[in-house]
Amino acid sequence: MKRFVEVHYTVKDGMRDAFYLALQESGIPAASRAESGNEKYEYYFNPENENELLLLEIWTSPEAVQIHAQTEHFQKLGKLKEQYVTETVIKRFEFPDTF
Repeated sequence: MKRFVEVHYTVKDGMRDAFYLALQESGIPAASRAESGNEKYEYYFNPENENELLLLEIWTSPEAVQIHAQTEHFQKLGKLKEQYVTETVIKRFEFPDTF
C-alpha cells in the first residue's frame, strides 16, 4: 500500500515565502525527493490564505515514511518549523499500489 501524506503548515503572519525559501536553501525537499520510496514531494501555495503552505507527499509504503522521519533532513525541518510555523496539520492516507 502506498502512503499519501498531506501537510498543512500555518506560518507566522507574512512568513510563508521566507519559510519556503528556507526550506529550499536547506536542501530538505531535494533530499526528501532523493529518498528511496519517495514518489512525490511538492509544496503548494494556498491562494486563499497567505499564511498556509501545503506539502503533498507520496511514498511507496508506510515503512518508507517511517524511514523518512528518521533522516537528518527531517530533523532540520523540525528546527525550521520552530522558527516559522505556528501549526502543522498532517493527514495520511493509504491506497493500493495500482491506484
